[in-house]
Amino acid sequence: MPKLGMEPIRRKALIEATISEIGQRGSLDVTVGQIARRAGMSSGLAHHYFGSKDQMLLAAMRHIMTEFARRTCRGLATARTPRERLDAIIAASFDAREFRPEVVLSWLSFYVQAHHNPGARRLLRVYTGRLHSNLVFNLRQLTDPPRAHRIANGIAALIDGLYIRQALGTNPLDRFQTMELVRDYVDRMLEKESAH
Repeated sequence: MPKLGMEPIRRKALIEATISEIGQRGSLDVTVGQIARRAGMSSGLAHHYFGSKDQMLLAAMRHIMTEFARRTCRGLATARTPRERLDAIIAASFDAREFRPEVVLSWLSFYVQAHHNPGARRLLRVYTGRLHSNLVFNLRQLTDPPRAHRIANGIAALIDGLYIRQALGTNPLDRFQTMELVRDYVDRMLEKESAH
C-alpha cells in the first residue's frame, strides 16, 4: 500500500484548523498565522499549500460540503421511493453535525464571503445547483417538470431559511420539528399539484 505523503495530511490539518478557528473567533476575521498555529505549522507552510486565506476558507467549505454530500448519499442509498429520497435530503440538511458551532459559523461566513468573492460565489452556485438538481430529479417522478422546479425552489428556500434560524437560535422548533415542517410543505405542495 502506498505511503500517504505529508501534503494531504497537512492540507487536511489546515482545513480542520480553519473551521475550528472560525468557530472559535465567530467570524472570518481570522489570520493565516492563527490557522497555521492551530494546525501546528508555520504561516509560510500554510501559504505554500493554499496561497491565501481565501483559498483556505474555500477549501474548508468544500470539506464541509463534501461531508454533507456523503451524509446525503448514505441517506439516499437506503431510500426506496422518490418521496423517501426527498426525506433523506431534508434529513441530511438538518443533521446534528450541520449544527456544530464551527460548521454553522463557517456556513454563515461563507454566505457573506460569496457576496464579494467570485470563487466563493461559484462554490455556492455548485452547492445550490446540486441541491436543486437532486430535489428536481425526485420531484419529477411525482409531478410534471415545471411544478417540480417550483416545489424544489420552495424546499431549498425553506432549508436555507430554517437552517439559518435554527443556527441563530431564533427558530422555536427543534431540529426534528423543523424537518417535519419541510416535509409537510412537500406533502401539501404535492397534494395541491395533484389536485389540479
